[in-house]
Order: sequence, then C-alpha cells, then structure tokens
Amino acid sequence: MLPADRLEWVEGWGMAVGAAGYVLRPSTVAGVQEALAMARSSGLPVALRGAGRSYGDAALRAESLVLDLERLRRVLSWDPSSGVVEVEAGVTVRELWRHALGDGWWPPVVTGTMEPTVGGSLGMNVHGKNNWRRGCFGEHCLELDLVLASGEVRTLRQDRDAELFEAVVGSFGQLGVITRARLRLKQVHSGLLEVQAVAAPDLGAALRAADEAKERWEYVVGWLDAFARGRGLGRGLLHLEPGEDPAPAQSLRVETQDLPDTLAGVVPKAVMWRLLKPFSNRPGMRLVNLAKYLAGSALGRDARYRQSLAEFSFLLDYVPGWKQVYLPGGLIQHQSFVPAAAAEAVFRRQLETCQRFGMPSFLAVLKRHRPDRFLLGHGLDGFSLALDFPVIASRRDRLWRMVRELAEPVVEAGGRFYPAKDAALPAELYRASFRSGELERLAALKRELDPDHVFRTALGDRLLP
Repeated sequence: MLPADRLEWVEGWGMAVGAAGYVLRPSTVAGVQEALAMARSSGLPVALRGAGRSYGDAALRAESLVLDLERLRRVLSWDPSSGVVEVEAGVTVRELWRHALGDGWWPPVVTGTMEPTVGGSLGMNVHGKNNWRRGCFGEHCLELDLVLASGEVRTLRQDRDAELFEAVVGSFGQLGVITRARLRLKQVHSGLLEVQAVAAPDLGAALRAADEAKERWEYVVGWLDAFARGRGLGRGLLHLEPGEDPAPAQSLRVETQDLPDTLAGVVPKAVMWRLLKPFSNRPGMRLVNLAKYLAGSALGRDARYRQSLAEFSFLLDYVPGWKQVYLPGGLIQHQSFVPAAAAEAVFRRQLETCQRFGMPSFLAVLKRHRPDRFLLGHGLDGFSLALDFPVIASRRDRLWRMVRELAEPVVEAGGRFYPAKDAALPAELYRASFRSGELERLAALKRELDPDHVFRTALGDRLLP
C-alpha cells in the first residue's frame, strides 16, 4: 500500500472532473522506474500527468497512482545554430521559449497557454493557431525516450522508428512514459507580430476567410459569437499573422515578452477575474460577445496592430486566475474536427443545438487544420470548432446530453475529436470516430508494450476496447 499522505484530489484543467489518487513526483528517470515498480507490486494502475492542462479526464483515474512529471524539467542541451533542443519531459513551453528566444528561436507549435509540459504536449500531440502551416507538436520532435511499464527505456527516433514513434505521440500516456525529447524549434527574427483582424458576418464567411488565409498567413484563428442567430449565426472575427516582421532583434529579449501585470497600465490583472465574474452567465456573455463583434467590425478589414509573440500566442495566460469565474462547477470544452466540405453544415448544426438547449458556448474558437500521420491523430483537411461551457450542477446531465448531440454530426461527417479537450464525450461516439483500424493497432501495441495494462486513465478506459 502507498502511504496515505500521497493521496490527493487531482482535477482536470477545467475543474469539472476529478478523482483521488496517490501522487508521486519523481525528479529522475530512475525515480520514474521506481514508481512503476511500486505500481506493479501494489497492483495500482498508473495515470501520467504533466502540468495538468488537459481539460478533462486524460490524467485521472480513481484509486490510481498518478505520476506527476513536472520535476523532470532540465534543459539537457541547446544548439542555437540549428535550433535543436534536448529537454526532459517536464520542461514547460514557458521554459522552452524563454531558453531559446534570445538566440532567435521559438516553439513551432504552442497552445493557448504556455504552461503545458513537453511530455504532455507530445502525449496529446497538441496543435496551435498555425496548424495548417506547421502541423502538430509531434511533427517537430526528432527523438524521445519512452519508459515502458516494465521499466525498460526505449529511445525512439522519428526517422528510424516511425511506426512506434507515431503511435506513442498522441496516445495520451497509454503506451509508456515520455521522459526526454529532442525538438527542432522555429527560427524567428523578431519578437513582435503584426496582426490583422478581419470581421466575418456569418459562419460561411468565417470559414471562407480562414480557408483563403491558410496559405498566406502563418497564424489563422477565428472567434465566433455563439449567441448570434439567424443570418448572423456564426459571425465572428479572424486574427491573421504572417509570421514575418522585420522589427529590431531587441524584441527577442525575454523581458519584452513578459505579459503585462495590468490592463491599460491601471487595473491589476490579478483582480480582473473578479470583474469578469458578474458576466459569467448567459445574459452577460451575450453582451460580451456582441460588444466584441461590434468593436471588431468597427475596426474594418484592414485593422492591424502589433503584439508580442507571447501576447498573441498565450491568450489563456493573459488574465491570471480567469478560470475562477467558472467556479464552483468549472468548465468543459468540446472541440470537433470536421472535413472542409462538411464544416459549415456541422458547425451550424452545433451552434443551433447549443441554442436549442439554452446553453450557447461562452467562447467559440475556429481553426484551419491539415492531416497528420500519427496513429490517433486528430488532424484532417478541414476545420475545428472549440466550444466552452460552464458546468452548473443542476444542468450537468443536460450539458452531457448536449455534448452527445454535438458529437453525432461530427462522426457522421467523418470527423475527429481531441483528447486534451474532452471531458464528456460518450465512449461509443469517440470510438466511432476511428474507422481505419487505429484503435485495434493501439490495442495491439498496448498488449505488446504494456501487457498488464499498467497505464490506465479514465479517458483511456472510455476510448480503448
């Protein structure tokens, strides 16, 4: 038995789902191996956890050993001439860019927060606002170390061990523990971006604008007003950035990227979530979404402004503690990936479903994607729509039913889902989104690499046969 003082309550990032587990925090690979030996001897399954930035139950399982890898956070080597960095899996994206930016390099793929670990980013194969141009995080990993359930360490190279490498990346910790990675970063000549905002009067216009921009711009991301109805359904704003700004190299200094502590130099950001709390309801968010669209439309099609790489990339870090506006129930996010030809019909149906249930998404984000080669890859030639919902105890069951209705047209259209965002997707619909033997191949690899099913999470139990 593990000591009782190791028992902790562990939550998904959305704070809507959680479970108690025995949490171990090794700081070395030998410590990881010892933890796995402890799990095997005790019969406890192992759930892997990086920075805990997955919204749902990807790193949770009741009465399990939770292996928290945040203390594995050393930068092992850095070559500023090639942009190749070798890090332990607990290094965060924040630490990665702060280490490399002064030499003119930036992570090629980042999420909306800089806090995920490299190991977690590989385990979920995360994507960013430039998916069409750069693909997913795993495409930029050259090599990784994988600790199997037995304690054996295998080094996998993308060019030599492609089949297993492409199965491990994106397998959300079901095959082993990623403890080290070699990554190739993206060269940048400035720490500033020139961003263009484009208003779209409806869903069709937003999709067309994103599609037209994908070849020209490095970053393409859209915000949609999920409260709009009728002819304005799906209206929103697109933010485009070319990725080439010849500003002085001084902007590559780390201190120029630090997010400001105040809004407009006056309001401390630490208290901003309290100012947002009165708007964290349907009337309030309807007003916020309307104001955002009208303000963006008033700027016109050619509105441009400059932002630092960090300001543009890490919106979720801009207001500290913003998630607290969703307490006590937390939030969930549902993200659908749909082929381009079916995207407008599917997303229209989803937005209308949310309105019919009386639960429009508080935040809706549109992105353009390209296919990826990973075994459980969510990438496809199409679009994604991410929808945020508050979890209210009295409406929780209704929200989960609505997620089922949101997912059904995605499966019908041949779409996919994203494990880092899921908390409520029914198992049968998740499994139905894999149609080419991917789950069977993953199950076969698991029988080979983890025959005793040491690595198990609530998400894995839902998804795997």
